[in-house]
Amino acid sequence: MSVQWFPGHMHLTRQAIAERVKAIDVVIEMLDARLPGSSANPLLSELTKKRPSLKVLNKQDLADPERTALWLAHYNALPATRAIPLDASVTAPARALIAACRELAPNRGGMVKPLRVLICGIPNVGKSTLINTLVGKRSAKTGDEAGVTRTEQRLLLADDFYLYDTPGMLWPNIIVPQSGYNLAASGAVGRNAYDDEEVALELLDTLKASYPALLLARYGFAFSAEALADVPAEELLETIGRQRGALVSGGRVDAQKAAELVIGDFRATLIGRITLETPVQYLEWLRAGKAAHAQRQQERERERPARRPRRR
Repeated sequence: MSVQWFPGHMHLTRQAIAERVKAIDVVIEMLDARLPGSSANPLLSELTKKRPSLKVLNKQDLADPERTALWLAHYNALPATRAIPLDASVTAPARALIAACRELAPNRGGMVKPLRVLICGIPNVGKSTLINTLVGKRSAKTGDEAGVTRTEQRLLLADDFYLYDTPGMLWPNIIVPQSGYNLAASGAVGRNAYDDEEVALELLDTLKASYPALLLARYGFAFSAEALADVPAEELLETIGRQRGALVSGGRVDAQKAAELVIGDFRATLIGRITLETPVQYLEWLRAGKAAHAQRQQERERERPARRPRRR
């Protein structure tokens, strides 16, 4: 399945970031701690290169703590980069990112050289909730859907600390298939960009491999953890649909409704604290995705008709 979602306002956001970053000292990228690699925007990395970066793994309270530790180590090992975990609704940890930004730009600060910080992230990653926590009031719109914030905002977090907020932005071409599924499962893309059943089946396959005990505890399947690995995701979805009454006439399972139930359980942490990818997994997906993308590009080039020489 190909998940692509790049509404018109995201083109404007890309242009605004490209212009704003010229005068920025530090870039904060909000990531979803449940999918830190998939929620990192490669387009943003290109737009903000050579700027110190603070990776904020938000929604840590929904993620697997052991995998969060792996991702923090991964990002903190990168040059000019710091990473911290965060639950955007908790005031004390949220304030910690101000100190982290000052560490990344030690030569900035004071009224003469105020610290200028740009905060970015994919849609629905919790950026607006974090900003409201930082300023202590509802200054930014929030919502459990992609694309709530639509305009840039400038916020004064301290006398010498300016925070520029931008709308959530994905990228036009998601070349890693697994990232597309994970982004859809998290709610980062609009409902029209993906098929619920496909996303739910992929999610169940991931949970079978990484969190079988949580899957069994939530849905009470009549399988052992060992046997669960061999049960097709389609069968699991069918069973869940019957358990939860997602039926249509004739007693058949409504696969769409069953898929919505599974995705909803994941987003609400009813299955448990889950992280859908590790750094090693994601880097392998990215390597394969880049290779496949390069091959497709080569095939397109070969299929293009040869240009006729110009007449003199």
